[in-house]
Amino acid sequence: MEQERVLVVDDERDILELIAYNLRKEGYTVDAVQSGEQALRSIHNDPPDAVILDLLLPGLDGIEVCRRIKQDKRFKQIPILMLTARTEDSDIVTGLEVGADDYITKPFSPKVLLARLRASLRRSSADDAPRETASRLQLHGITIDTARHEVRCGENAAPVSATEFAILEFLARSPGWVFSRTRIIDAIRGADYPVTERSVDVQILGLRRKLGEYGACIETVRGVGYRMREE
Repeated sequence: MEQERVLVVDDERDILELIAYNLRKEGYTVDAVQSGEQALRSIHNDPPDAVILDLLLPGLDGIEVCRRIKQDKRFKQIPILMLTARTEDSDIVTGLEVGADDYITKPFSPKVLLARLRASLRRSSADDAPRETASRLQLHGITIDTARHEVRCGENAAPVSATEFAILEFLARSPGWVFSRTRIIDAIRGADYPVTERSVDVQILGLRRKLGEYGACIETVRGVGYRMREE
């Protein structure tokens, strides 16, 4: 079986070497670069299976690199894990809104990084698998097209990320049911995904923002989790 190849982008050499070492030890092929410009050149020359991308880069920053990758139809399905020393919700939400599939804050555990990378690669493979029939979910004015992987609010498209789409679909399939943050992550990523309550909250925040006025149908049940409002 061909080894999966990961592009790692970080301007701090010690972090770059640490990530590359741990990935290679797990059997991944690694390309390592230290700038956004190098990252884009590498992706255009030889697209990887996944990207681990630092948010703070000299010159072209991680947000802009992520935006350019996701805007290119040839590369938009490549999962991107955003690596950041920032912990403010606004910075993380910005990364998720431009298409990042997940985020990891520094300092990080190599085991957590590897678990999240594996989960992202599994989801990417599942998304690429052919679907036999189209399937649509419609409620509260939102249309979720699981075949096209598209969400529409009324007549307008909502540019949700892959993770946001999975959360929305999961909640929409059981309107009225309340799910804990852990249950949501288990459902969309697999039970081995390292769960933090904050990561779910940030994804929901970004999803509501992209849905606009329709986002109110995702309700917070204090002390429990989230649900899709019943009709």
